[in-house]
Amino acid sequence: MRSHRVLIQCSAAREKIRPKQLNNINMGKKLLFIYILISALMIARIRVYAQDRNPDGSIPLNDNWSFYFTYDVRPKPNLSKVTLPHTWNANEAKAGKMNYTRQSGTYIKKLFLKPEWANKRVFLYFEGANSVADVFINQKFTGEHKGGYTRFCFEITDQLVFNQENTITVQVSNAYRMDVLPLSGDFNVYGGIHRPVALLIKEKNCISPLDHASSGVYFVQKRVSKQSAAVEAQVKLSLKGHHQGLKLRTTLFTNAGAKVLTKTTDITNDSVAYQQLLIDKPHLWNGKEDPYLYHARVELLDGNRVSDSVNEEIGFRYFSVDAQNGFFLNGKYLDLHGLGRHEDVEGKGSALTAADEDTDINLIKKIGATALRLTHYPQGKYFYELCDRNGLIVWTEIPLVGPGGYTGPGYIANPLLQQHAKDVLVELIRQNYNHPSICFWGLFNELKLDYDDPIPFLTALKKVAKKEDPTRLTTCASFLDNDSFNEVTDLIAWNKYYGWYGGVPDDLGKWADKMHRKYPLKPIAVSEYGAGASPYKHAYPLVRPSAGGKFHPEEWQTLFHEKNWEQLNTRKYIWGKFIWVLADFGSAIRDEGDDNGINDKGLVTYDRKIVKDAFYFYKANWNTEPMVYITERRFTDRTVTATAIKVYTNFPDAELFLNGVSFGRKSADSLHRVIWDNILLKNGSNTVRVVAQNQNVKLEDSCIWMLK
Repeated sequence: MRSHRVLIQCSAAREKIRPKQLNNINMGKKLLFIYILISALMIARIRVYAQDRNPDGSIPLNDNWSFYFTYDVRPKPNLSKVTLPHTWNANEAKAGKMNYTRQSGTYIKKLFLKPEWANKRVFLYFEGANSVADVFINQKFTGEHKGGYTRFCFEITDQLVFNQENTITVQVSNAYRMDVLPLSGDFNVYGGIHRPVALLIKEKNCISPLDHASSGVYFVQKRVSKQSAAVEAQVKLSLKGHHQGLKLRTTLFTNAGAKVLTKTTDITNDSVAYQQLLIDKPHLWNGKEDPYLYHARVELLDGNRVSDSVNEEIGFRYFSVDAQNGFFLNGKYLDLHGLGRHEDVEGKGSALTAADEDTDINLIKKIGATALRLTHYPQGKYFYELCDRNGLIVWTEIPLVGPGGYTGPGYIANPLLQQHAKDVLVELIRQNYNHPSICFWGLFNELKLDYDDPIPFLTALKKVAKKEDPTRLTTCASFLDNDSFNEVTDLIAWNKYYGWYGGVPDDLGKWADKMHRKYPLKPIAVSEYGAGASPYKHAYPLVRPSAGGKFHPEEWQTLFHEKNWEQLNTRKYIWGKFIWVLADFGSAIRDEGDDNGINDKGLVTYDRKIVKDAFYFYKANWNTEPMVYITERRFTDRTVTATAIKVYTNFPDAELFLNGVSFGRKSADSLHRVIWDNILLKNGSNTVRVVAQNQNVKLEDSCIWMLK
C-alpha cells in the first residue's frame, strides 16, 4: 500500500460636515450646494478605500462597476451599473437558450488613491473572470489571463497616477476558443467577472502575490504523524527595497489563539525563504470528526517593523488509498461518499455570493457527505475554506472536459492549449496548496479518443502535478473502460449511469467487481452516478422513463439511488462514491425534463428551494442525527387506491397512521427504509402521518394526498 501524507497546510472614517447656521437664506443655499458638491466628491474619492478590508487585508473592489457589451463601440456605449460578482448570461439557462451568449463584455471602474499609498506597491487581484480577461490601467495594457476559474494578479503600481482619477478597464470574453479550457462540457460557461476583485497594498519589500496569484506561502509537509509534524514553510518574496536586515517570522497558533511556536530566520535569498518547523504532538485535522485548524502568521520583518504578513489556516493530516480497502485518514478507514458540485444557481449563474456558498455547504452538511468532487473546474476561494472548516475530503480538478455523449473534442494537440492546461493546473495547485481538505488533483473528465490521442499529454500533465505537489494523489473521471486511461493517474474513477443511460442499477456492482478483478492493484472509484428528476412529475405504478424525454418522475430518481447505493455501499474497495449532482444546473445542450437547458440530476432544484426525495434517502443512510421523512410527499393527486407508503429514517422502526388509524410499527431495512405495502386510500383527502421514536427523541412527519 502506497502512503501519501499531506500537510495542509481599514476603513477610512468619513467626517460628517455640517454647514454653519446662516442668517442669510440665500447664502445658506449657496453654501449648502457647495457642501453637497464637496461631500459628493469626497465620497467618490474615498469610495475605493472606505470599504472594509477583507480578512486577508485586501480591499474589495466589487461595487460601482460600469458594464457594456464590447461590440457597443459607440462614443457613448449603453452602460449599466453592476456589482461583482457579475455575469451577463445568468438567466439564459432557465430560458432554455442553447446558443447562449458567448462574446466579450467590458467592465470599467474609477479609482482614486490614498495619498499615503504614493510610496506603496499596488496589485490588482481577481478571483476569477470567465474566460479570458485583458486588463488595462488608464487605457494602457497591463496583462492578460486565460482561464475563467483560477485567480490572477497584476502589479499596477507604475501605471497609476496620484491626485487624479484612474480608470480600470477589464475586457472579458467567454467566446469559444480552441486554446482555452474547457473546449466542451455538459455545463454553461458564464461570461464576466464572476468572482470578487480586490486591491492589495504592499510595501516595497513584500511576500509576493504574483506567484500564480497564490498567497506566496506554502506549508510543505515533510512528515506528519500523531507524534509530530515536520513542516517546511516556503515563502515567495518580491523585494524592491533594501535587502539588509530583512527577516522572516512564522508564528503558529491554536484555533483558540494560543501560541504554539515562533521561528525567525534571516532572509538570504531575494526570491524565496525557507523555514523548518517542528510541531510536537499535533492536533490532527481529522475530517468531519474533528476538522481542527491551526492559524499561521507569516511576517516579513524590516528590523523590528512588519513589512508584510500573510495569514493561513493549516490542517495537519496524512492519508492513503488502498486498492482493497479504500481511503484512510490519519491511519483510520474513512468511507468517502459525497456529491459533485457546480457553481451555478438559478438567476446568478456562476456569480455566487458568500451566502450562496453557505447555502450549498449547509446542504452538503445536512445530507451527511464526507467528501466532495468540485466539478469541473477550480472553484471559489471561500468554498475551499468552507470545506476545510467542515472537514470534507475534496477532489478538485481542472476544466479539461470532454463532450461525454455529445460531439466535439475535449482535447486537441494544440501547443497553446497544452501550455494553457499546464498553467491552469499549476494555478490550481499553488492557489490551493494549503487547504487540508484537498487530497486529490483531478486531471480530466470524460475525454474521448476520437480526436487527437490525449494519453501522451495526460502523462505530461501528471508530471506537472507531481512536480508541483508530490504529497497528493492524481485522479480522473473517465467513462470509457479503456486500459490507456486507467494507467495515467494514481487513482482511477468512472462516471457510470446504470439505470439511466442504459442497463439496470444492479449492473453497477457487476461492473465494479469486473474492474476490480481486472485492476486488483489500482484503487477505483465511481466519480458520477445519477438520474434526472422533476419534483413536479410523478408516476405510480412506476415505469422507467426515457433519459432524453420530458417526463422525469421524481420516484425513478429515488429508486435509482436506492439501488445504486445498495451496490456501492457493500464494496469497501471503492475508494470514493460521488453522486451526480448536488443541485440542478444550467446546460444549454439539454432538451429534456421540465425545462430545456437544465441538467435535472440534482438532489436539490436549481434555485435550492426544493429538496428532492433522494436527498433524504442519503440523509437517512449517511447520518446518525435522528430523522424521518415520508417519500412521494409531492405526489398529492392520486388515482390508484392501493399504494405503498415508504419512509426514510435512521430510527430502528416507525409507525404509520393513515387518517388517524394506525397501520402498525415496522422495522427499517438495511437501507433505512420502512415500507408499508398495499395501503388503501379513501376518496378525497388522506392524511399520512409517520411517527418514529426512541428513549430520547420522538419525531413525526406528515403529508396529505388526494384520491380522485
